[in-house]
Amino acid sequence: MATVAEKKILLCQPRGFCAGVERAVQIIDELVRRSGETVYVRKEVVHNRVVVDEFRRRGVIFVDDVEDAPESSLLVFSAHGIAPEVRARAEKRDQRTIDAVCPLVVKVHREVSRFVGEGYHVLLIGHAGHEEVDGTMGHAGGHVTLIQNEAEAESYQNTSGKALALVSQTTLAVSEVQRVIDVLQRRFPGIHLPAKSDICYATENRQVAVRAMAPSCDAILVIGSNNSSNSRSLRDAAGEGGRPAYLIDDPAMIQPVWLAGVTTLGVTAGASTPETLVADVIERVRQLDPAFVTVEPVGTGEPAMTFRPPRELAELLPPA
Repeated sequence: MATVAEKKILLCQPRGFCAGVERAVQIIDELVRRSGETVYVRKEVVHNRVVVDEFRRRGVIFVDDVEDAPESSLLVFSAHGIAPEVRARAEKRDQRTIDAVCPLVVKVHREVSRFVGEGYHVLLIGHAGHEEVDGTMGHAGGHVTLIQNEAEAESYQNTSGKALALVSQTTLAVSEVQRVIDVLQRRFPGIHLPAKSDICYATENRQVAVRAMAPSCDAILVIGSNNSSNSRSLRDAAGEGGRPAYLIDDPAMIQPVWLAGVTTLGVTAGASTPETLVADVIERVRQLDPAFVTVEPVGTGEPAMTFRPPRELAELLPPA
């Protein structure tokens, strides 16, 4: 650990926006700048208060469901994905829709549809009420059971008469998902798993990086909103070794007592957190304790990844 005279902030790499969030944010930014009309978004485009509030400031209207936006309006589906029946209701209202769903979530939707088509009953590891889970379950036509934790995995009884297949929410903690998988594989040895983990590459990379950084820290700030599943999972990963780990999405949330006795402070950010918020948090830490002079990046970046914008974006926008 650093001495008191060497107080420093370790800035975890990778952190912040993933390719799916970047794509969703760019879609709405393009529409706001170029469409010339009000942009409606079903649910929060990504689970980050700062991002959503900035779009509200620019005139974007966030609605709970398609019926809350006018007929024939311009409507964006959030990065978390939707059930097919949501799209069908929007079509009935003649709404011009643009899909900002993360391609990695679309991958899970396709897995579910394929498993159901092959005669499986699908077990989905995820959190009830999360928008991604609601959307994924909507692709299963009722042939799905949500498993939220190890206890539910232990108590689940397969009354479907079908073979079982397994998928997961993309933003969970890797260790959390693996514990549930271990229970299900023990109880149902023939359960069919996806060829590749459903956990988002960015979620996993950020968890691996913060676990590597944590032993060098006295405390860790995880920047992300509380309704962000990947940010909560990142906070849990940061605190696995017993060090204090705090989830914040506003620099004002930082309590001076959190910095008491801390000489090395770790900082990381969830996959839906803009880098501007990271800079604001560092500035606030320095206001509370000017001894935090040094900011030292730790870890390595992840390979650049980009997702192409949806075809309908170009179709709806005037020529640049």
